[in-house]
Amino acid sequence: MTVNKVRVERKIGRQVLSFETGQLAKQAAGSVLVQYGDTTVLVAAASGPPRPGIDFFPLMCDYRERLAAAGKFPGGFLKREGRPSTKETLSARLMDRPIRPLWPNGYKDEVQVQAFVIASDLQNDGDVLAMNGAGAALHISPLPFKGPVASVRVGKVDGELIAFPTHDDLVESELDMIVSGDREMVAMIEGFANEMPEDQMVEAIQFAHKAIREVIELQEELYEKVNPQKIEYVEPEDDGLLQRLTDAYYDEFKAAQQTSGKLERAEAVRALRDRAMGEVIPDPSAEGAIDVNRFKSVWHDLEEKVVRDLIIAGTRPDGRDRESLRPIYCETDLLPRVHGSALFQRGETQALITIALGTARDEQRVDGLQDEYSKKFMLDYNFPSFSVGECRPIRGPGRREIGHGALAERSVAPVLPGADDFPYTIRVISDITESNGSSSMATVCGATLGLMASGVPISNPVAGISVGLVQDKDNKDSWVLLTDILGTEDHFGDMDFKIAGTQNGITGIQLDLKITGISEEIIRATLKQSRLARIEILKKMLTTIPRPRREIAATAPRLLRTKISPDKIGALIGPGGKNIRTIQETTGSVIEVDDDGTVLVASSDKQSAEDAMRQVEACTATVQIGKIYDGTVSSIKEFGAFVEILPGRDGLVHISEMSSGFVSNIDSVIGVGDPMKVLVIDVDEHDRVKLSRRRALEELGEEDELAGAFESEGGGDRDRGDRDRGDRDDDRPRRRRGSSGGSGGGGGRRNRRS
Repeated sequence: MTVNKVRVERKIGRQVLSFETGQLAKQAAGSVLVQYGDTTVLVAAASGPPRPGIDFFPLMCDYRERLAAAGKFPGGFLKREGRPSTKETLSARLMDRPIRPLWPNGYKDEVQVQAFVIASDLQNDGDVLAMNGAGAALHISPLPFKGPVASVRVGKVDGELIAFPTHDDLVESELDMIVSGDREMVAMIEGFANEMPEDQMVEAIQFAHKAIREVIELQEELYEKVNPQKIEYVEPEDDGLLQRLTDAYYDEFKAAQQTSGKLERAEAVRALRDRAMGEVIPDPSAEGAIDVNRFKSVWHDLEEKVVRDLIIAGTRPDGRDRESLRPIYCETDLLPRVHGSALFQRGETQALITIALGTARDEQRVDGLQDEYSKKFMLDYNFPSFSVGECRPIRGPGRREIGHGALAERSVAPVLPGADDFPYTIRVISDITESNGSSSMATVCGATLGLMASGVPISNPVAGISVGLVQDKDNKDSWVLLTDILGTEDHFGDMDFKIAGTQNGITGIQLDLKITGISEEIIRATLKQSRLARIEILKKMLTTIPRPRREIAATAPRLLRTKISPDKIGALIGPGGKNIRTIQETTGSVIEVDDDGTVLVASSDKQSAEDAMRQVEACTATVQIGKIYDGTVSSIKEFGAFVEILPGRDGLVHISEMSSGFVSNIDSVIGVGDPMKVLVIDVDEHDRVKLSRRRALEELGEEDELAGAFESEGGGDRDRGDRDRGDRDDDRPRRRRGSSGGSGGGGGRRNRRS
């Protein structure tokens, strides 16, 4: 069998990027094997006939990471990959966004693009390779794709911009951004930074665009070698219906679009449409009557024309000027019992925020091609259908919800405290209870309010805003930017450019376009306009809550942290977990111990947490010679008593160190469980602790209440007792002869037992 394999490659960044076709997936419309380093991604595009009756372009992109690519097995019983992970869903969205605008108007054939990571070096991510593979596979396919388009990830380490940074680079990088585009313009941006100033962000985008041109040159080289025969798509002929509706209803449509209020405006537009349909199609069943679906499609085109004409002329649907924000309302502490809550409303977009604080046990375990890791911060975004007055099937979160949640999460993450300063696991839930434009940026603002209200010590408040664009289709140099876009402006406009950040700089940036690209001039103007809006939003937010609360909510768990020597972990846990279990049961707390010796104590009650921490510190403390301890008698022997001075650690008080008085029958005056102050005399080479009650009392200046008891009980020769103590130079138990005076207490007990 002959294999017509075609391969092109070029060093871009620090490694070689290659495209290969002709060997795998030959029945697909177009397929490419993309490799960078040792990470390899197979991308295949296929097409099918259009579904009857659809009024949209059915493009579907899918991205999957085969764990075998990194020599791993999936977890669970099936040992097979299941539904796409969050990372895979976000990567599929990244594939979709740059290629969606690059199709002819009216093209509705089914198109699928699938990407599989089939080999991974764990350093070069497969997502940006899949994006380039999608552009290349469609470019060399017969499909009427208006490419090429390419994508580049950019990092910034030690002030230096890096194209295609590795995983290790991104750990140290202050920027993680993917940019897509063609030779002339930028088509898509998705990036996150540590409060990067706008001018530095533009510099990074320009750097990425330079690398994009290199990738496009490589795609063009592949295209020339493959030489595909492209399908020529002919747009349907104009039947004149749009012009007919424009002549009859344009002015009325303009008036309806300027109705105040989203629901009222929608109702006015709907009423006009129904009247126009009745006049244009009086009898839908009549021969030669215009198809109702055709009428609705053309009416949508007319609505787009009306909205865009109004905006270019200086009139937005709600009457605002181009740079004004809608009214903003902020509130905190709406909900009882939760650990934090907030409401952020901007116009008719409303985000209800709930905060939950937890322990390390609540961290999210994330597995994939990279090593498994834990997430201490999670932000979940929900968009119920009632938020836009609709009824839809109630299912789990879709791609849009996952994408918006990830954007908000990574935009807020740079200002969160480190685990050493704030050891809590943090979960933010954003429920969009009303929506009319840019609910993801409302989530960023609401999350900031909620975190401050819950006592999370963020370094700076974060706000976000979306800026739209309407560009004259006949004159690309004529365009207007719109701050805080409405849903209508997003739908009929050309751009949705979301920028989140602090007063210092950008933390999150996302560009979605319906046109093929935008220029550097538009990017700079957008970032400047968004900053002005962001500062204004921050001022509104800080009038509601100026700084994070000093205390977390009373209902939140109390977390205390300490660090012990790793060799003390066993002492803390105890045999079979006895010690740590006893502390947890007696205090009602939860104790977590890491391998490095970090101990986290959690309790719903502050006092209980502090009690548990005292016991932990006592249990892991080191015995100090010369220190006096409050001990407890754990056992009594004929030669003395063992006293527990720390949890699980006891020492011997020899009979000669028990009292300043003569020692006779020790167990008649001291019982197991009695408290006893003792001083540590020595810790020998076998780690045995020697204690003295007598010397502890002497140092404290306290009276020895047992001295008299010993004398009256023993009735023996005081001088002999002193002499015995003075003559002994070790702690070996003395075997004394029994006598009626009881001077040999041990022998007396043996005689009685016998």
